[in-house]
Amino acid sequence: MSKIISSYICQNCGQSSSKWIGKCPGCGEWNTMVEEVVASNYRKTSRNPRKKIDLNLTNLKKVSDISGIDEQRITTSIEELDRVLGSGLVPGSVVLVGGDPGIGKSTLMVQIANKLKQRNILYVTGEESQLQIKMRCQRLGFGEDEFYVLTETNLEIIAAVVDKLEPEIVIVDSIQTVYTDIIDSSPGSISQLRECTSAFIKIAKAKSVCFLLVGHITKEGLIAGPKVLEHMVDTVLQFEGERTHIYRVLRAIKNRFGSTNEIGIFEMTGNGLNEVKNPSEVFLSNRNSGKPGSTVSASMEGTRPILIEVQALVSSSGYSVPQRTATGFDYKRLAILLAVLEKKLGLFLSRYDVFVNIAGGIKIDEPSIDIAVAMSILSSFRDAPVEPTTLLLGEIGLSGEIRTIGYAEKEFRRGLSWDLKKLFYHQII
Repeated sequence: MSKIISSYICQNCGQSSSKWIGKCPGCGEWNTMVEEVVASNYRKTSRNPRKKIDLNLTNLKKVSDISGIDEQRITTSIEELDRVLGSGLVPGSVVLVGGDPGIGKSTLMVQIANKLKQRNILYVTGEESQLQIKMRCQRLGFGEDEFYVLTETNLEIIAAVVDKLEPEIVIVDSIQTVYTDIIDSSPGSISQLRECTSAFIKIAKAKSVCFLLVGHITKEGLIAGPKVLEHMVDTVLQFEGERTHIYRVLRAIKNRFGSTNEIGIFEMTGNGLNEVKNPSEVFLSNRNSGKPGSTVSASMEGTRPILIEVQALVSSSGYSVPQRTATGFDYKRLAILLAVLEKKLGLFLSRYDVFVNIAGGIKIDEPSIDIAVAMSILSSFRDAPVEPTTLLLGEIGLSGEIRTIGYAEKEFRRGLSWDLKKLFYHQII
């Protein structure tokens, strides 16, 4: 006997409630609770709850009894992607790729399929037709590609095709378009996402098939349904970048088979995504040396340091409340640095607009560039350029002290010899 029940589920975080509420208690968002119908099968409980169960103990082993084999990874021949994944794709894993619309997710998936065309690849699309995929391949300059293309959104049909074709890699673009008949809700809902992703995970583990799932993001820049999908899959990749810039950053948010510190840099061109072998050279290629408000800092991304240009502009404000804008840098961190500059250096910026930008359209979250941001603001305020060959690296505390970075001596000591405190105070004087 089956019974149909409904539940209100937040489309932002997955919080469920038996009744509709205006504000989600999980994430605090308003008007995100949507009623979804869930079919549950109820059976009469047995009078003997302690019914004997025939356990299959073939899957119960000690760690010492498990036969070890060398980890076999599938290299994509895209070095920047393999760097982020940890030397390639792991058979039986599920990778979720998210990013803004038009950032290049589908282009990256087609390039992966083209690089691995010697393997059995299945490209499942619910947003484009087969002709559109063919046109994309021709636009990217690919030859006669050998991967299969399936335009389908029904989970049961996709599973049947995977069972018949037995591919090594399955690309699903996108997971929000896939639905199953056992859930009475629209595609893209939390229930559909949970059920479809769970089904793909079962297929991946049972058949050692690697799944690449493309996911949409919310207005906050998070993958839609983050509490549902990110905890289920093995790897979560975030494709970042401004649509007005040509550079894209691929970052690992979660990775069960590698580090989450590595990033991959790509350049969007008419022929697709090109790898950037030397990001430091690219980010500093258009720098105007000797101009006020420009400094050079470094960000440690995994095993390689990347040089970046920090720009700042301080100008007289025409508003009662001055503007504070940060692009690629934490806005709250900027407010802290401005307060420290005002308190410790007497740099009163209450009547000035302050704009900070990390050139290249990348985002830096670590505090190691605090000193570069402060020096750029000071340089723009006094209209005095900073020495072009100076590399600024360090964290600024609330009391005005400068804290060194743990990896500074380890990674940057070769070829560089400087003291952060003396360099900072020398530039101020």
